Amino acid sequence: MRLVLRGGTVVDGDGMRKADVAVEGDTITEIGDIAPRPDDQVIECGGRYVLPGFIDAHSHADGLLADEDVQRALLKQGVTTVIAGQDGVSYAPGSGAYASEYFAAINGPRPRYAGGGVAEYLAAADGTSRLNAAYLVPAGTVRWEVCGRSTAAADEAQRKAMAALVDEGMRAGAVGLSTGLDYVPGIFADASEISSLCVPVAEAGGVYVTHMRGGYEANSAAGIDEIAGIAAASGARVHISHFHAPAEILHGQLAVLSRAGVDATFDAYPYTRGCSLLGMPLLPPDLSLLPVDDVVRLLADPAERARLRRDWFPRVERNASLGPEWPSMITLAHIAAPECAWAHGLTLEAAAARHGTDAIDLALDVLAASRLEVNQVMAVRHERPVSELASIFSSPGHIGGSDGIFVGAHPHPRARGTFARYLREYVRETRTWSWPEAVGHLSALPAERFALGRRGRVASGWVADLIVVDPQTVTDTATYEQPLGEAAGIDDVIVAGQPVLAAGSLVDSAPGRAPGLGIRRDQTGR
Repeated sequence: MRLVLRGGTVVDGDGMRKADVAVEGDTITEIGDIAPRPDDQVIECGGRYVLPGFIDAHSHADGLLADEDVQRALLKQGVTTVIAGQDGVSYAPGSGAYASEYFAAINGPRPRYAGGGVAEYLAAADGTSRLNAAYLVPAGTVRWEVCGRSTAAADEAQRKAMAALVDEGMRAGAVGLSTGLDYVPGIFADASEISSLCVPVAEAGGVYVTHMRGGYEANSAAGIDEIAGIAAASGARVHISHFHAPAEILHGQLAVLSRAGVDATFDAYPYTRGCSLLGMPLLPPDLSLLPVDDVVRLLADPAERARLRRDWFPRVERNASLGPEWPSMITLAHIAAPECAWAHGLTLEAAAARHGTDAIDLALDVLAASRLEVNQVMAVRHERPVSELASIFSSPGHIGGSDGIFVGAHPHPRARGTFARYLREYVRETRTWSWPEAVGHLSALPAERFALGRRGRVASGWVADLIVVDPQTVTDTATYEQPLGEAAGIDDVIVAGQPVLAAGSLVDSAPGRAPGLGIRRDQTGR
């Protein structure tokens, strides 16, 4: 049976035109004035735009691809493909035990995949969700598999073992390598180690994707210098995760990479506050690397708490992103301990006051009770205006990415609002992008960058990942105060030729693919 999207305006990176779109199987077969057949399945698109599905270049849906609430949240924004394995920590290769222990507050529970390599992870994601999922080999997970909890520099044998795991992952269908150099164990990997892991990535045509070292913002130059060295040593192309910095710094540092001959892109989302593990800024890295039972025991020890208060928390106050006001800047988003659920949505300062303690003790109590499974939304000292974000999004190297974290009772609104917010604020309201330019940033460029095959365009012969957008009503509703609101204005979504969202309701189907897997195996990109 043929599927026809009738009467809409087709928006592609090349322009806009009134046209019907025909789909057979998983492929777009015709665009134009299409004569109907009696058995056609028709989606009426009058007054709406037909776009290629959006690709979230920085997603943390790794363990939640089968979760219908997460699928709906992404599809309502027009996202049809997520790129998982971010920030250096995820569930493959290996048992997934470390990711479950350390990153559960970000990536969610360990998925159906129960151990093995990247091939097994991708196979488990293939045909089991309404979403497509590409995967980056996470360098921290690789380091964990080879070096365990060591904080020492990897020796030559360990580097070779790690590089072999990366090579295996790339051959299995991964689209690149990710690092998270403010997380453990990635924080203990030096540039030389990372460069050696990027060699098989470059050989496979993949991308080095990095959460830079050192906190971004005014410290971006140090992270960019390290990236330039890694690219020069390995030959890898580069993608910078969630590049947070004033526009002047960001444009300047991208120019530094360009002058150094580095092929670089970046993602940045339309919010200024961040979201991460509570333990990342508030616990020393060597403490976070210990087994959870040991950390919980230490946090209950009055002597250890006194040491942290004396030796560590002054460093938290000197953190360029936080400063002395840190208790008022951190809002508790997810707390695994049920007895602490009352604190969701409160700042550490407010929660401590309600609990009759101070912010340090409150934070350590919550971390211990939750076995470290806590995440937080982190404010910034200076909220960036829309005009500055518009300057950032105008860069030709910008790719859409949400850094969406779905775990939590009071999460960051970016998980449910990012792509609809791009369309509302930066297309309809400020006209930073035209509609075809939006397709370039959110569909075409990420599909090309991450080698996802014939995705990212509305063109004959291309995979039918399509969304139908009402240009007048598309909007985000999630806010920092009410972060669970779903996007509006996108009610029909097709993945691989099959409707997965119809008139705003989920359809009982699971056509999502693991695009890298298909590309590596048979070059179809489907």
